Amino acid sequence: MTGKIIKGIAGFYYVHDHQNKVYACKAKGVFRKRGIKPLVGDEVVFSVLDQEAGEGNINEILPRKNELIRPASANVDQALVVFAMKEPEPNLNLLDRFLVMMEMQQIPVAICFNKMDLGQEKDWLSYEEIYKNSGCQVYFLSARNGRGIQQVWEQLRGKTTILAGPSGVGKSSLTNLLYPEAGMETGTVSRKIQRGKHTTRHAELFCVAENTFLMDTPGFSFLCLEELEAARLKDYFPEFYHYKEECRFGEDCVHVGEPVCGVKAAVKDHKISQSRYDNYVLMYQEQKGKRRY
Repeated sequence: MTGKIIKGIAGFYYVHDHQNKVYACKAKGVFRKRGIKPLVGDEVVFSVLDQEAGEGNINEILPRKNELIRPASANVDQALVVFAMKEPEPNLNLLDRFLVMMEMQQIPVAICFNKMDLGQEKDWLSYEEIYKNSGCQVYFLSARNGRGIQQVWEQLRGKTTILAGPSGVGKSSLTNLLYPEAGMETGTVSRKIQRGKHTTRHAELFCVAENTFLMDTPGFSFLCLEELEAARLKDYFPEFYHYKEECRFGEDCVHVGEPVCGVKAAVKDHKISQSRYDNYVLMYQEQKGKRRY
């Protein structure tokens, strides 16, 4: 039989058979000998040991379409990154780091600003303007009252999607809205420090509709782009691409200190978001300042 790993805990891998049953499986020792670890999202061949108890063995891991390092998962079609409009205020530097991380792994991203009931129209327009040329679809919704949820549904349908973002922005609430059977614990935001409690402790896929899987992941508060060379960072900001030919130093231009730079001119002319560019410069300086051995 074939199926998809939807969760891995304490040496057991829970495999969805693409119908309506989940089997608790052990992975054969041959994987460990080969240094292969099954990942959430893996398509596998498994054998049933006990049909009634729902137990089995994973015999083979089928070829992966892709593999993400953080969160550790495979065969992902897209990421839906969730930030709150308010409570907590969105950290756009963190959002831009996530977009770079997904660009590096060639995973399409949609941005979702939750808690729109707490924001104002000027907030929506501001965020929409910042990310309109980022290559990402931008959604605004309220998991509290369901507003805007239908558009998100259409984005998810027929795909395996990672749901990611900081703690306290409503990811688990959104998952519960999309898939009430998830029965996930939802946390409240600490009024004192304006951070959410970590209510998701491991990556888990939920089959929310036919051929539609949603993975909620533990919240993050910082992303370190460890393996990225500073000179390559510009390649992961899609809106820069259209202006690089106007740079005096062409492909060698990093769009920071050069005297004639099409990207900097585009920022000045409001064709590229000042917020996105400022975060790019911060990340560039951070990466450039790292010592390489």
